[in-house]
Amino acid sequence: MVKKTFRKNERLCSTKVIGGLFDRKDSANDGVFAYPVRAVFRHSEEETTQVLFSVPKRQFKHAVDRNLIRRRMKEAYRLHKVQLPGQYYIAFIYVGKKIEEYAIIEKGMKNCLKKL
Repeated sequence: MVKKTFRKNERLCSTKVIGGLFDRKDSANDGVFAYPVRAVFRHSEEETTQVLFSVPKRQFKHAVDRNLIRRRMKEAYRLHKVQLPGQYYIAFIYVGKKIEEYAIIEKGMKNCLKKL
């Protein structure tokens, strides 16, 4: 059974991997969408799945708002990461135009994880 935790080794920090995820020339990068979350992912050779959470500064000017959304996304991922079938590098991007309730973010995160 996978523990419902979010540890340091599950965070995606490598700039090479992050750059590879967002490289438009690489067709190996897949993406799934479930409002208000979009996920870009690639298979990983690591022993654990590594993720990052992104909220656009252009859409949400105040850091307080971005941090609130990021916390909600992390919590939804933490609770539902057991649905992932393998090891991935994943970037979760918030695409909503306003701050959504946790239930809506959780529903979008669950749908994204199912599509992976």
